[in-house]
Amino acid sequence: MNMILKTARTTAIGAALGASLLATTVSAQELRGWNIHVEDYPVSIGMESFVAEVSEKTDGRVTGKVFHNGVLGDQPDAIEQARLGAIDFGVFSLGPMGQVVPETNVVSLPFIFKSTDQMYRLMDGDVGDEIGKGLEAKGLVALGWYDAGARSFYNSIKPINTPEDVVGMKVRVMNNDLFVGMVESMGGNATPMAFGEVYQSLRTGVVDGAENNPPSYESTNHYEVAKYYSLSEHLIIPECLCMSKATWDRFSPEDQEIVMAAGRASADLQRGLWQEREAASMAKVEAAGTIVNRVENKVPFQEAMAGVYASFLEDNPDLEGLVKMIRDAE
Repeated sequence: MNMILKTARTTAIGAALGASLLATTVSAQELRGWNIHVEDYPVSIGMESFVAEVSEKTDGRVTGKVFHNGVLGDQPDAIEQARLGAIDFGVFSLGPMGQVVPETNVVSLPFIFKSTDQMYRLMDGDVGDEIGKGLEAKGLVALGWYDAGARSFYNSIKPINTPEDVVGMKVRVMNNDLFVGMVESMGGNATPMAFGEVYQSLRTGVVDGAENNPPSYESTNHYEVAKYYSLSEHLIIPECLCMSKATWDRFSPEDQEIVMAAGRASADLQRGLWQEREAASMAKVEAAGTIVNRVENKVPFQEAMAGVYASFLEDNPDLEGLVKMIRDAE
């Protein structure tokens, strides 16, 4: 009898220890994060901040590691891996995301946002919620909206203040029908080409201008061969700190709240760092003699985009409400 009791007691203790071990394994999660940028980039610092806050607020139940420099693959692959749960989180540009999540195509429409501050406000509110629903339907949860900069026109001829100033100008654009249509709607000649070819093409006159955000304009030395920089901010495409829904669903409601709050806090940090980076780039190009002008009245540009929007909505009629929500916002 004593032997039976002893055996039963040993079995019970073993089962309890096994259950405890299993609970620890299930509750302790180490997240894998994808990032295309180098470690000291504003996005990278924001992501590391996110991981640190989640670990601290969950008392180490949830930890993580950010894999920088695209070592886990390129963005299309990383998006698919995140949807499947093989990657737990990442910061993805909403531009290429459109092939998977149609709602994200809306932010690639030229001049849809009036300013970066408006983009922040709308993405942190109802617009972000609507795009977030589209992401969740495809297996991704939006935790925060990062700043990827506002793209503006630069050229070697003159300042751009109105759409008429673009007439006849040869402008390099990304290979995207929306961006080709944007330049053509203003009477310009859109010239898609690889980014690495732009400097030489500007220098030799193959193109008159191009468009990009201040850090890109500065770091590529394009300001040396295109001294007019007109702050049109025609494309303000945010990036998403997204988590795999498969990962998200494993969290308790309390931990989901912690993760979401950490994501939003990291976005605030990243935005501040990005603005500092932009200011430093602008200071450098202005010191080098760049002639900078801000496009104050964007209404004529927005009106010139009528054909671009009509074509987009013809192909995506279910997104008309989201487009209207953004265009009608103050």
